[in-house]
Amino acid sequence: MAKRIKADICVIGAGSGGLSVAAGAAQMGARTVLIERDAMGGDCLNTGCVPSKALLAAAKQAYRMGAGEPFGIAPVEAKVDFAKVHEHVHGVIGTIAPNDSVARFEGLGVTVIKDYARFRDGSTVLAGNAEIAARRFVIATGSRASAPPIPGLDKVPFYTNENIFENKECPAHLIVIGGGPIGMEMAQPHRRLGARVTVLEGARVLSREDPELSAVVVDRLRRDGVEILEGAKVLSVSGAENNIAVEIVHGQETRRIEGSHLLVATGRRPNVEDLGLEKAGVEYTERGLKLDERLRTTNKRIFGIGDVTGGLQFTHVANYHAGIVIRNALFRVPARADHHAVPWVTYTDPELAHVGETEEEARKRYSKINVLRWHMAENDRAQAERETEGVIKVITDSHARVLGATIVGPHAGELILPWVLAKSNALKLSAMASVIVPYPTLSEISKRAAGAYYTPALYSSKTRMLVRFLSLFG
Repeated sequence: MAKRIKADICVIGAGSGGLSVAAGAAQMGARTVLIERDAMGGDCLNTGCVPSKALLAAAKQAYRMGAGEPFGIAPVEAKVDFAKVHEHVHGVIGTIAPNDSVARFEGLGVTVIKDYARFRDGSTVLAGNAEIAARRFVIATGSRASAPPIPGLDKVPFYTNENIFENKECPAHLIVIGGGPIGMEMAQPHRRLGARVTVLEGARVLSREDPELSAVVVDRLRRDGVEILEGAKVLSVSGAENNIAVEIVHGQETRRIEGSHLLVATGRRPNVEDLGLEKAGVEYTERGLKLDERLRTTNKRIFGIGDVTGGLQFTHVANYHAGIVIRNALFRVPARADHHAVPWVTYTDPELAHVGETEEEARKRYSKINVLRWHMAENDRAQAERETEGVIKVITDSHARVLGATIVGPHAGELILPWVLAKSNALKLSAMASVIVPYPTLSEISKRAAGAYYTPALYSSKTRMLVRFLSLFG
């Protein structure tokens, strides 16, 4: 017979969002059940954010060994042991893993069930030999890599982000299909660690980003030696292990790209199958759950968070959703999700960070906007560290309220935060222009960009006339 468990909240999926809900709910006194069929920590810890950033860090270290000449340091060719890079990546995962472990969550008072979950009805979930009846449920099952219908792809071995970090040998020639953030974050480190790399993109690389600033990233990857073919239509894939061929149309030319390994980085698909959602009265499509602004499904007792919602697929969004759900599910506060100020970062070198509207998006909505820039080359800290490649671009409305900001350059992911605050709180540029910024820091670019808005008026002929007039009074 099934073991019957009564709970206040039952979370399906132990990725970042699900763990945040479970930890928060348990520590607030709610009877909490967490169900996970696979690895604790989900995609972010095991196959996504953490391993990719660890790989990028290793590649950047290798790159730096050959980039010391501007400092008077003779460049050294890095000797890469790819198997040890693999150990580094998995060592980082292993260091973080205890924070997401079954033992930690059971220590918080969460009942953790390692099994598949499926709804029996709108108020009951079955998992292994357990039957969980809960007041509220949270679906946090995440997403998985999606492979496009390319002829021959099902007959050849290929990587996705879900298995590429298991590779212990540097590819001789890695072919990457897809020029989005995942594709670019994998292309650059593999090139810097010794692989030949070709990126095939059907449209424009990093197409969601401001083209002016994404071009800086693309240029750096090309200088690193990554071959990037934009507007390339993939016709077919063939071959076998260590001998992959991709036939493409690029421009007016049909080409055959041969490589040793293939990475498919063409997007992700929400995990909505095999949950018994129909029995629970939960509507969904292949693009994700159908939700209201409070993240409730069509069964108001059941919430959805993170990638499975079909929205922005970021760990920080899943964690934000967790807070919305806790307020709704435990405190009955009608909290609504607001995604207008969600930042995102592509962790290439240089990094590319963004929040709010791009220039193109803003011009479609407003009759008048202001576009402000400040270049890294004009920043003293960037000059001292010889990292002058980059720019900040800020978009405001006619009243100087921040509409969006994009930064390309070193540590752009860290530098974007004050603009997230400005966008979230509808701040004007005066707030950024008036802050005291430590010198010398890269963060000065934000103050400088904001100050550029006021420069024409501050140093105008009217100002000079006023100064001369006031000088008459002593």
